[in-house]
Amino acid sequence: MKPKILSVRDQIADLIRSDIISGELAPNTKLNEIQLAERFDVSRGPIRDVILKLTKEGLLVSKNNVGASVNTPLPSELQKLSIDLRKKIEEYAAKQLAGNLTEEQLANMDKLIDNMQEHFEREEYTELTKADIAFHEYFVELAGGESLLNLWYPIVIRMRMNYQRIKTSSKLVDEHRDIVNAFRQGDAKGAIAAIRKNIK
Repeated sequence: MKPKILSVRDQIADLIRSDIISGELAPNTKLNEIQLAERFDVSRGPIRDVILKLTKEGLLVSKNNVGASVNTPLPSELQKLSIDLRKKIEEYAAKQLAGNLTEEQLANMDKLIDNMQEHFEREEYTELTKADIAFHEYFVELAGGESLLNLWYPIVIRMRMNYQRIKTSSKLVDEHRDIVNAFRQGDAKGAIAAIRKNIK
């Protein structure tokens, strides 16, 4: 699995996304285009593009004549709904993939989990969160391409604003290994059960 080469805009988006997921940029924090342009040594054009991208993901809220600010976490009822929607998408993906994955694809998933393990051991929780997302993103895209990924991604990213379990659960990495083991055995029901256990 070749590493993705990120554009400058994508790199900036990733750094701001990390700041929001980690809580360094708190809810309702207003983003200053000029300060961000100086921080990343770019013009304001790429910053505007990044703000638009993160607004579409639900991490930022942009209002005319007010600017952009960090979104607030989802209320509990909408968080529950997001979890249900995410489970449905990933269960659909599991049905498509079980028994249909190549050894290379399974090995790629193993590598993504190894990456999670390394971040967990180093207590790099923001990077662990991103590695967790990358694992699920990989198999969702394998199952349904960009169409499925575009349904799934905004739900997951917004859910992460509420997510503290990653700092406390040592079972997290094992839960992902259970998903891959079920895929390896062609066991769709087992993969779905493992996904349901993992998504909380």
